[in-house]
Amino acid sequence: MTAKVAVIYYSATGSVHTLAQAVAEGAASAGAEVRLRRVAESAPDSAIDQDPRWRQHADTATSIAQASVEDLAWADAFAFGTPTRFGTPAAQLKQFIDQAGGLWREGVLADKPVTAFTSAFNRHGGSEATILSLSNVFYHWGALIVPPGFTDPAVYGAGGNPYGTSLVTGPTGTGPDAAVLEAARYQGRRLARITIRLLGNGHAPRESVAAMTSRTV
Repeated sequence: MTAKVAVIYYSATGSVHTLAQAVAEGAASAGAEVRLRRVAESAPDSAIDQDPRWRQHADTATSIAQASVEDLAWADAFAFGTPTRFGTPAAQLKQFIDQAGGLWREGVLADKPVTAFTSAFNRHGGSEATILSLSNVFYHWGALIVPPGFTDPAVYGAGGNPYGTSLVTGPTGTGPDAAVLEAARYQGRRLARITIRLLGNGHAPRESVAAMTSRTV
């Protein structure tokens, strides 16, 4: 059975964009139908123009379709990518996620596998905290968190982050090397394979939050 995977990300200077492409490639290689979507940029031009890499990526990213909540409804599984902002997801991604309240109330987001990936300036710059912070959202959704864990040599090769693929950019904004890209592709394959397995066993009917809260206890 074909799984539908939405890879939804925010990227300022392009690092997370490259990771997102690799995650999408991995999911597609496992047989999934994939939507690669960027969330809207909310920073003002005055801020973007202060960093030439940010401006360049903002101008070139227009070729990637912009994410909408319909992509969440369409997908059987999600992969979210974000740079770390003081150990938490970027505001742009959080703003997109905050629009999913209606789907959450309808139970549309429950039982769907989800994974996350990130990048940071420093090796200890908050990558794990950012992914764990995103997990708080997934708990509320009732989604099924699918971390890469230590389940493949690719995870070790990319630095050994069991929470999700993470890139250390450094002061030059260096993009991911071959090892990190392979870890991202593996994460996408793992998400797709687990989703396909779950779909093959069928889903129990989901009950909406509205229905649950309307019951008399």
